[in-house]
Amino acid sequence: MYQRILLAYDGTVEGRTALREGALLAKRCGAEVFLLCVALGGAGVMMAEGAYVGVVEEQNRQLKLVFDEGVDRLKRLGFHPTARLVSGDPATEIREFAREVRADLVVVGHRRKSLLERWWSGPSGAYLSDQIDCSLLISRNVISDDEFSSELKHPMPQTA
Repeated sequence: MYQRILLAYDGTVEGRTALREGALLAKRCGAEVFLLCVALGGAGVMMAEGAYVGVVEEQNRQLKLVFDEGVDRLKRLGFHPTARLVSGDPATEIREFAREVRADLVVVGHRRKSLLERWWSGPSGAYLSDQIDCSLLISRNVISDDEFSSELKHPMPQTA
C-alpha cells in the first residue's frame, strides 16, 4: 500500500505519537521511512532573537536533540531513515521534502489549539493537506508502551 512514508517529527507528545504510529504502519507495509524535523523560521523568530539574544541558537540546539532522538528511535526499530532537519514554514518544508522523496504518505501529529491560537497561526492542517500531493495521516492513536513493544517483536517485511 504505502512504500515511502514521511514522518514529520517535532519531539512533542503529538510528534512522538505520529512517529510511533507512522513507524508501525511503515513496518506493516514494509515501507521506506523518511524523517523531517522543521525549525520555525521567519519574522517571529527574528523578533524573538531581537528581544532575547541567543534564543534562536538555543531553539536550534534543542531541536537538534529532538531530531537526533527521532532518528535514533527509528534506527532502534530497524529502519534506516533518510532524515533532514530544516528551518522554515512547516507546511512548505513538508511539501518540498515529500515531493523530493516521492512520499506516498505523510504522517503528522495533531495538537488541539485554542481559538486564539488558530486565529494567530491559521489552519495549518488544512493548509498542509492542500500543499502535498500524497495521502496525509493525522496521527491521534496513542499507542501504549506494551502495545508498541508487542508490535516490535514481529519481524519487518522485506522490501523489494
